[in-house]
Amino acid sequence: MRHPRNDSVTAPTRTCILGREQATRGELIRLALAPDGQVLPDVRAKAPGRGAWIGVNRAELIASAGPKGKLRGALARAFKTNDFTIPDDLPDLIAAALERNALDRLGLESRAGTLLTGAERIEAAAREGKLHALYHAADAGADGRGRLAQAWRVGTDREGSDLKGLALPLNRPILSMALGRENVVHIGVTDRLAAGRLGDALDRWLHFIGPELNSMPCETASQGASPPGPSGQPAVTTRRGI
Repeated sequence: MRHPRNDSVTAPTRTCILGREQATRGELIRLALAPDGQVLPDVRAKAPGRGAWIGVNRAELIASAGPKGKLRGALARAFKTNDFTIPDDLPDLIAAALERNALDRLGLESRAGTLLTGAERIEAAAREGKLHALYHAADAGADGRGRLAQAWRVGTDREGSDLKGLALPLNRPILSMALGRENVVHIGVTDRLAAGRLGDALDRWLHFIGPELNSMPCETASQGASPPGPSGQPAVTTRRGI
C-alpha cells in the first residue's frame, strides 16, 4: 500500500479491507455491488450502497483472490452479505477504470487550459519557472525528454538534481485522444492545483498496476518523476465498472 500523503491527517480516511491501513478516499479504490451482485470498481465513489475500500496493488489483489486469499471474506464483512460474485477479471476492470479516470482528468485539465503540449512551448514555460509537472508519452524520444528535464531544472534553480518528467505507460495516440490534440508527445502542467489533481489520478492508477506495467522509481506522479525505462505497453482498455 502507498504511503499516505501529508494531508491525510485532516482529510476523511477509509480503511483498506485487506491490509487494514488507513488512507484518504482519494488514495484508495472503492468497490461496490452492481445490481446483478457483481463486485465492480467504483473509482469515483459515486455508487449507492455499501462500499469496500482497497489500497493494494494489482499483484496483491490477485494473491488475495486465490483459494487461500482473504478477499472474499473481507468483502463479505464490508458488504454485510455473502451474496455476491467476484469477477475473474476484477484486477483488469480496476486497472481499466483507473486508467479511464486518469485520462478523463487529462482531458478536463486540457479543456481548462492548464496543460501545454509541444516541446518548444513546454521548454519556454519550464525555463521561466512556470512548470509544475512534466509528463511524456511512453514512446517519446530520450533526447526530447532530457532537453525538457534540463529546462525544468534551470527554471526551478535545481540544476544538478534528478528532477525530470514522468514517462507514462501510454503512447502518443492515446494521449492525443485524451487531450483532443494532435501528436501529443510531452505534457507540461502550468497550474499548481491542476498538477496536484492530475498527480493524484495518475498516482492511484500507477500504484495499482504495479511495476510490471509501470517501472517508476520511488517518486510519485504528482512530482513528475520519470521511470528509468517505461514499458511502452498499451494500457488496458476494458471499461466495465460502476
